[in-house]
Amino acid sequence: MRVLLIEDDSNIAQSIELMLKSESFNVHTTDFGEDGVDLGKVYDYDIILLDLNLPDISGFDVLRALRVSKVKTPILILSGRAGIEDKVRGLGYGADDYMTKPFHKDELVARIHAIARRSRQQQPVVINTGDLSLNLDSKTAAVGGTPLHLTSKEYQILELLSLRKGTTFTKELFLRNLYGGIDEPEIKIIDVFICKLRKKLASASEGKNYIETVRGRGYVLRDPAKDELRITLPDETANTFYGDTEWEQAVHMSWRSRTNGSPAAAHGHCRFGEAR
Repeated sequence: MRVLLIEDDSNIAQSIELMLKSESFNVHTTDFGEDGVDLGKVYDYDIILLDLNLPDISGFDVLRALRVSKVKTPILILSGRAGIEDKVRGLGYGADDYMTKPFHKDELVARIHAIARRSRQQQPVVINTGDLSLNLDSKTAAVGGTPLHLTSKEYQILELLSLRKGTTFTKELFLRNLYGGIDEPEIKIIDVFICKLRKKLASASEGKNYIETVRGRGYVLRDPAKDELRITLPDETANTFYGDTEWEQAVHMSWRSRTNGSPAAAHGHCRFGEAR
């Protein structure tokens, strides 16, 4: 289970992390409310644990910002404030539950499981974008019912884009979510993943373009328009321009100079280092 913990007290945060990691939870911690809002918007957590006393903005502001942004991730407030007014305010702003500090590990874990269980029952399992369907439970994708064979990183990128359909993702955000700040490769690897993902989607959908480039910002997933231009794969014509970021353009020109435009040599032009 993926948990976002927004807590500024390092001792309390470390204690909660130890509690949850002992139950095999995957915990991501931040001590700033604004960072918590950004992470909650772009990543698919199973639950958010929220303190109210934060150094930059209040936990109530974090809660309200997430709900205004249509983030439906369940939120459990963990606070030392035991007053009825704070509890009513938190629940009124959209929190799913409210626990006062200190608390016992077993109760915290039980409440998290109960909240996440209720949330899963209420939320759809499959996200559809045109003919593209993404099953969040089985971690699989299909186009028109035909399964797509994706690598783990390709699936993660497609899941991030699907969960925030219509929202632009920067390459920096992709790196943060794919690698968590650990042994991050060069940022150009995101172009590689997107390039390969586009090829697989285009091949399975008769050239439909699901992933658009927002120049200078990143990528966005949209429902393909009926009258859209189709993506022509390199093995269909050697002169086709494939990709619309500057780096993809450079890759295409490099490919043509090395292969003299040979369609047979086009395969693998998305490669940059080792993309898995």
